[in-house]
Amino acid sequence: MEDRICVIGAGRMGEGITLSYVHAGRAVTLVDIKPRSAAEQAEHHARVLANLRRELHTLSQLGLLDEKQADTAMQRVRLCGRDEAAADLQRARIVFEAVPERLQAKRDAFAWLGEVCAPDAIIASTTSTFLVTELAELVQGPQRFLNAHWLNPAFLIPLVEVSRGPQTDDASVSALLDVLRQAGKTPVQCAPTAGYIVPRIQALAMNEAARMVEEGVASAADIDTAVRLGFGLRFSVLGLLEFIDWGGGDILYYASRYLSDEIGPRFASPDIIGRNMEQGRNGLRDGQGFYVYAGMDVDAYKMQRLEQLCQRLEVMGMLPRFDAARGAGGAGG
Repeated sequence: MEDRICVIGAGRMGEGITLSYVHAGRAVTLVDIKPRSAAEQAEHHARVLANLRRELHTLSQLGLLDEKQADTAMQRVRLCGRDEAAADLQRARIVFEAVPERLQAKRDAFAWLGEVCAPDAIIASTTSTFLVTELAELVQGPQRFLNAHWLNPAFLIPLVEVSRGPQTDDASVSALLDVLRQAGKTPVQCAPTAGYIVPRIQALAMNEAARMVEEGVASAADIDTAVRLGFGLRFSVLGLLEFIDWGGGDILYYASRYLSDEIGPRFASPDIIGRNMEQGRNGLRDGQGFYVYAGMDVDAYKMQRLEQLCQRLEVMGMLPRFDAARGAGGAGG
C-alpha cells in the first residue's frame, strides 16, 4: 500500500481532514462520492478546491505556512469522483468516511468501500451521530472499523475522539492512532456511547447557558464573557476531573446539593462523588481523587499548571501587571 490517505465525502469535514494531512506532508485523495452530472461535478470540484486554497491562505495569514508551502500542500490533494477513486482506495491503508449524517448515505458508502478497498484497509467513520456498534454492522470486516470523531475546525483543533467496536482489533486502533498523531492530533479513546466526550459535555454547558438567558440570569454577552474568561480559561489548563481534585470532591458534592435544591435535580452530583468522599478520595489534599498524587511533587505540579495559565493570560493580554492601577490613573498610596 502507498503512503496515501483517502477521505470519502467532500464536505466541510472531508475538507478539514484533507487540510490536516496535506499540511502535515501526507498525500490525500478526497473523494466526492455523490453522483453528479459532468457539469455539476466540475462546478462542485472547483468550489471544493477553492475552499481548500482559501483555508490554506488563512493558515498562511496565521503564520502556519507560507504561500509556497500552501502551493505544495495543494499539490498533495487529488480530488476525484467515485468512479475515479477505486485505484487509490485499493492502495490506501487508512480511509476516513465523512459522508452526510444519514444512515442510508453511510450504508451506501460502506457497501461501496467494501467492494473497492483492500481487505485490511482501516475504515474510520467521522460521524458524530451514529455509534460504532451501529455502523460496524454495515462494514465488511468490522475488525478494521472504528469511529474517529474530529472537532471543527478539523485542521486546527488537535483533539480526535476515537471509539472502537467490540470486534475492532488492536492493530487497527494502533494504526489509526499513529496516523492521527502524524497530523499533529491528540487522540483520546471512549466507549461507544452517545455524544462521545466533548459533545456530551458541551451540550450540557450550551443548554445551561441558553437557559440562563431565558431566565434572565445574565445577558448573552456577559455569559459568554464569563465562559471565555472564567470557565473556558481555567479548563484549558485543568481538565474537569483534575479541577475537581484541585478544589476537592466534597466541595463539588455540597455545591451540587445546594444547586440541586435551588435550581433543579439536573445539578445533583453522580454517585462516584459520594463514594470518593467515603473513601477519602477528595483530591489533592487527600493525595488521591480521580488521580493519584502519591509520589508526585505536588508543589511543582501546581506551579506548572499556574505557569500554563499565565501563558494563556499573556497571549490574551490579560496577565495581571504590577502597579497597573497607578499607571491607569488610579489612586496610589
